[in-house]
Amino acid sequence: MEQIPAKFCPRCGTAIPDPAPGDRRTCPRGDFTWFADPKLAAGVLVAREGKLLLGRNHAPALGRWAFPSGFVDAGEVVEEAAVREVFEETGIKVLLHGLIGVYSEAGNAVVFIAYAGSATSGDAVAGPEAFEVGWFAPDQLPELGFTHDARIVAEWAERFATSG
Repeated sequence: MEQIPAKFCPRCGTAIPDPAPGDRRTCPRGDFTWFADPKLAAGVLVAREGKLLLGRNHAPALGRWAFPSGFVDAGEVVEEAAVREVFEETGIKVLLHGLIGVYSEAGNAVVFIAYAGSATSGDAVAGPEAFEVGWFAPDQLPELGFTHDARIVAEWAERFATSG
């Protein structure tokens, strides 16, 4: 996910020139500096009877399997966003057991926060953001959609695998 920088000052309307490498995009009048803030996403490795819940996504990993997750809305509590995303994508209600970790990559505006959780109720049904959902044994997961997913699964297995 790439952020598009401000081209005009939102305070005075003056065109903002492209900065020199390493400099910030700043209004020539000094009224405004544009900061490329990250976008926060949260997800849950949901366990039930020794299996993990995955969804095959519409976006951003089109057609690939991933943990139920999504963007945190401004002002939303991160843990509540993680629980909300699981329910929206899969119809499963979850109880969080703890933080697995925080993951970021150079050049990627998204910071991903992963939680461990267990299913408390509901049947897994693909919501509007998924093609399908399914339960998978941790040692028989399909190819996952994001570069940090293998690390997240390994860290979950090390600390949380017995809590689901």
